[in-house]
Amino acid sequence: MEQDKEKAKKQVPLRLAPQLHRELAEWAAAEFRSVNGQIEYLLHECVRQRKKETNPKE
Repeated sequence: MEQDKEKAKKQVPLRLAPQLHRELAEWAAAEFRSVNGQIEYLLHECVRQRKKETNPKE
């Protein structure tokens, strides 16, 4: 039961400027994603990139 709670996606209210939302919607449509899916993808990529930059392999 605890594992199910950990796997469940968290809901986060988000306010966006109309122009930013339009641009994200266009980008999402071009990549066959929902706006929410596009935002989640972009956040995931940013976190992945940050981890790579803060933990460079020597």
